[in-house]
Amino acid sequence: MSAVLIVDDEPLQRGILKTILSEEGYETFAASSGDEALSIVKSFSPQVVLTDLKMAAMDGIELMERIKESKADMPSVIIMTAFGTVASAVEAMKKGAFDYLLKPLDKDVVVLTVKRAMERMELLKENKELQEALYGKFKIDGIIGKSKTMGDAVNTVKKVSQSPATVLILGESGTGKELIAKAIHYNSPRSAKSFTAINCAAIPENLLESELFGYEPGAFTGALNRRIGLFEASNNGTIFLDEVGDLPPMTQAKILRALQEKEIRRLGGKEAIAVDVRIIAATNKDIENEMKEGRFREDLYYRLRVVTIELPPLRDRREDIEELVDYFLRRYNNEFGKRIKEVDRTAIKALTEYHWPGNIRQLESVIERAVLMCDTAIITVNDINSELRLPRLSDALDIDIPREGLNFEDIERGLLKKAMAKSNNVAAKAARLLGMSYKTFLYRCEKFGIITPSSNKELSP
Repeated sequence: MSAVLIVDDEPLQRGILKTILSEEGYETFAASSGDEALSIVKSFSPQVVLTDLKMAAMDGIELMERIKESKADMPSVIIMTAFGTVASAVEAMKKGAFDYLLKPLDKDVVVLTVKRAMERMELLKENKELQEALYGKFKIDGIIGKSKTMGDAVNTVKKVSQSPATVLILGESGTGKELIAKAIHYNSPRSAKSFTAINCAAIPENLLESELFGYEPGAFTGALNRRIGLFEASNNGTIFLDEVGDLPPMTQAKILRALQEKEIRRLGGKEAIAVDVRIIAATNKDIENEMKEGRFREDLYYRLRVVTIELPPLRDRREDIEELVDYFLRRYNNEFGKRIKEVDRTAIKALTEYHWPGNIRQLESVIERAVLMCDTAIITVNDINSELRLPRLSDALDIDIPREGLNFEDIERGLLKKAMAKSNNVAAKAARLLGMSYKTFLYRCEKFGIITPSSNKELSP
């Protein structure tokens, strides 16, 4: 329940406010002095403090400043004052008070002001939780990958996050370029400001400039009102230019100017507008080849690539696949309310050996669908083979696969049995079918109980 602390040295005023706010559904506390109020704030953490300005010993402004010193999460403070001390109440607002109320108090105004103060506290709480969630999601040590290439990328992210340097991220589609860009932003001094991502390839050329830099009325047909562009709106934050290799030449020139001069001009405008924006760019193109072909400005390229991070395709970091699978399994278990325990070893092997043209994005999609559709506690190869277009093991081995799947020993046992069946139980022929030596074949058959040592002579050629 939302709580309000009422601070007033007049008992009648405290009682009236307590009754009004209790009827509105608030939990209410009352204090007759600043010292008593500080004790209540420490013990019960009310979201709103409604305090008189003029009180003996400690006035409302001093109380507010003492609360600010003692509480990391400052409540909204509303000052109650008489008409003659409005100037002091305004001064209190400059020091951090949420609002002030004039005496004699109006019930409806009191209720409305407290409601607005509560809404403010709720917004601040949601914003804090969002920032914490974003930091948790994009913290550097949460980037998945034990391969050397990902280790190198993480080390670079750690170093570059604290600097204002521009960063160019290279890699195929689906390799996690935006994730790396967000990790840089949310671990930087700009983390409290906006992170704005724009896909340069997805916006028509005639709209891209107005999207980035905004426009003035009359700049073009249909431009009736001023529009603020992303550079201006993201001041002191970060802009992520995804697919930067697809930028048209004119836009490249304007972005170069924004980087060099730290200013932009709206379309149709004459005024230079100062902006402090960090640029992180990404592309899946061979940008150096684009320069040679005259499609990308060399000066912009060198401004963007102060630091370069290259992300490998998933097929070149197969040792990371199992860890990524575990992460996506946990994520979609939570999202779908499922309790799938694991992905079995046969499925892990299939996922590890697949070539992944869509990289991590494709792997995530496969696991998301498998979690959604799986009705058992274990994801098997049969839950993923339609996504990867893998042949069914039951078709390849001509053996029945239980719903919970197979392990590698099941596969080997099936191959040995089928080879024996096709060779009329002649072990030497079965060994040749599988490309094994006779002795190795007998050893494997004995291990799985397909034949016994005493029957070896019967199975000899």
